[in-house]
Amino acid sequence: MEIRKITEYKEEFMDLLLLADEQESMIRRYLQRGELLALYDADLKTVCVVTQEDENTCEIKNIATYEKEQAKGYGSYMIRYVIDNYRDKCDVLLVGTGDDNKTLSFYKKHGFVYSHTVKNFFIDNYDHEMFENGKQLRDMIYLKVDVSAQ
Repeated sequence: MEIRKITEYKEEFMDLLLLADEQESMIRRYLQRGELLALYDADLKTVCVVTQEDENTCEIKNIATYEKEQAKGYGSYMIRYVIDNYRDKCDVLLVGTGDDNKTLSFYKKHGFVYSHTVKNFFIDNYDHEMFENGKQLRDMIYLKVDVSAQ
């Protein structure tokens, strides 16, 4: 497996990014200012966008694995890579997600703990209703991990 930092033509990864964030205009808000990482195992499997939010905080804005490649460890490999490689850029790594137990459990398995909630984020910021595992997304749940302690 190899993770590459993508610096040009980031929009070419839009199809995969849309699996995790289904509104292109939202992705465009963070894609150019963020670092795009791509995981290859013979071919492209997973992407991740990480932004620098302030001097001490980075945020995973998007992480997506092609559906046929899910549950094979690619997402976990990417999360561990980000935690290990962003220690010199921040102390805290945030991730925001919908209130979905499967997704929340995935991050908690990697050491993330609850940080805060942004009420009605998905309702106020998206032009359509969003659903995860049959449940409408309303609030953004933020989790954090102290990368300096990992």
